[in-house]
Parts: sequence; C-alpha cells; structure tokens
Amino acid sequence: MLSEAVLASQQITLDDVEAAKQAGVTLIVNNRPDGEDPTAPQGDEISAAADEAGIGYRAIPIGHSGFSAEQVDAMAEALDGAKGKVLAYCRSGTRSTFLWALARAKAGGDPDAIAASASAAGYDVSPVRAMIDMLAAR
Repeated sequence: MLSEAVLASQQITLDDVEAAKQAGVTLIVNNRPDGEDPTAPQGDEISAAADEAGIGYRAIPIGHSGFSAEQVDAMAEALDGAKGKVLAYCRSGTRSTFLWALARAKAGGDPDAIAASASAAGYDVSPVRAMIDMLAAR
C-alpha cells in the first residue's frame, strides 16, 4: 500500500478485480498500455470486469518514454476524485508508483514522505526523485 487509500500492483487478472472490490477498492487505474503484453488481460477486459463488479476504471497508460504533465494531472484527478481505495497497476507496479508519487508531489505532498511511503511498499522512487522535488517546489 502506498497510502491508506492507494495500492500499487503488478498486472492484475480478471479474478483480481473481484478481490479488489472485496478489499474496498472503488477505482482501478490502468497504467499499462494495451499490447505491452498480449497475453495479459487488456484494458477493455479489465474495464468490463470492473464495471461488472461496480468499480470505476480509468486508463492512464505510461509507456517507457516517461511521464507527461497530462498523465500526472490525470492521475491527480483520479486520486482526488476517488471515493474509496484506488488500485493502480502496470507490469510490476513501478510505473504506477512513480505516477502516484508525481501526482502527490504536484498536490503539495512532502517528497521525503512520498519516498518513504513508496519504500515501505517495496518501491524505489529515486529514478523520478528530481521530478518529485521539482513538482513539490511549485
């Protein structure tokens, strides 16, 4: 758990959607581009399973080219608008964690606290720490 309201995860399965609902998740954020792994459930499949489970779904795909201001803003909007727990996923959970960290920094979060929360969840945000610091300084 990145925070009391946000979880980061590796690629989820269709069965994981129901488990997420049981854990109090009200929004799934897909940070994985469709086609990145053709054998994994694609966004439309996860979206349909989320809809069936009564969970919101938002796609904010992050490729390997990095993070844009629009993606950070979209994640901040998703986090701020959630009315319960958020489950963000990608291949390993790292891109989801990085995007969460950037969105929280832009919202005024303390960079050291953000890094500590990510570390406690098993993620190292040092590759985007300069961006976190820059966004938090605004």
